[in-house]
Amino acid sequence: MNDNVLGFLGLIRRAGKLTIGCDPVVSSMSEGKAKLVVMAEDISENTKKTILKNADIYNVHTLIADCKKDELSFAVGKIAAVVSIDDPNFANSLKKKLTEEKEEC
Repeated sequence: MNDNVLGFLGLIRRAGKLTIGCDPVVSSMSEGKAKLVVMAEDISENTKKTILKNADIYNVHTLIADCKKDELSFAVGKIAAVVSIDDPNFANSLKKKLTEEKEEC
């Protein structure tokens, strides 16, 4: 994941539209707030299983980012392996940025 995308995640956090951590993300999904869930590539299997199960139940799109937990944590300013974007415009912009990044490779 390039610095542009990681920086954008930091911007989303500063805007107050980012939920960080497994339990808060699950709560955000159950409340209908989460529009997109992003997981680090080295997320634990148990956490991944929990997130994917709940994402399926609440019909939330999930992505496994091309970054480690350390990179994701640094970008959002808090230790995290999973985050949810709780704003539809930010979620669509992030999906677009990630799609453009994959096309560049």
